[in-house]
Amino acid sequence: MRKIIIMIVDSQPFFRAGVRQALGGQNNPEILEVLECDPGDDGTEAITQITAKSPDVVLLDINYPSLRGLELGKKICRYFPATKVVMLSANPDENDEELFEVIKTGAVAYMRSRGCTPAELIETIKRASRGEYPINDAVSNRPKVAWRVLRQFQDIAAMGKTVEEITTPLTPKEIQILTHVAEGNSNKRIANILGISEQTIKNHVSAILRKLNANDRAHAVFLAIRNGWITTQPGGAAPAQKVEQLARKGVRITPAAS
Repeated sequence: MRKIIIMIVDSQPFFRAGVRQALGGQNNPEILEVLECDPGDDGTEAITQITAKSPDVVLLDINYPSLRGLELGKKICRYFPATKVVMLSANPDENDEELFEVIKTGAVAYMRSRGCTPAELIETIKRASRGEYPINDAVSNRPKVAWRVLRQFQDIAAMGKTVEEITTPLTPKEIQILTHVAEGNSNKRIANILGISEQTIKNHVSAILRKLNANDRAHAVFLAIRNGWITTQPGGAAPAQKVEQLARKGVRITPAAS
């Protein structure tokens, strides 16, 4: 039986403890561990803890009514594609605008905490850990939201972009390092070129492999070239120019399934 690691991310200890108690009271052997995390003022602590613990599912408070949790949710979805985000809202009323904003973060589920039972939360967590998207159920029941989602994708297509060009787990620095890897440089050589430590390069490479779900450096390079993030072909943009273009445009790309 696959065990699920859950992380509750919220700035209020009382809220975290309440959710933890609700999960623990359901006697679910599928849950291996429930972690608590205060995200910090800018969400940095949450990113640090997720990097260290690699939870399967993050329960993230949307922070109603300020909605500050949306930006953190977007970062988690972008940089940790293997971690599924379930957004929780204290909004007492159904709100199409809030649901739409949650969809744009990439979260797999959206639940109003005041209206959901512990059993429903557990079921949503299980579905999320299996790779399902419970948020689709909410969209299908809200025609106005479904229409807005459709229009957004139509607008993206009209601009000549793909969904893959909108979101990426890789930072410009990681794209730059992957470009040097594609050129056959060792970690030591890349460190010398960029003027940083070899250990820092190793850390970046490890992060790249994890974010792309790549087996090794060669696999990561293959994914990068296939998706057009970097080029080493004659006549194409120089690697450095490619990195600069991506950074200037703010392009973020989600790796296609291999």
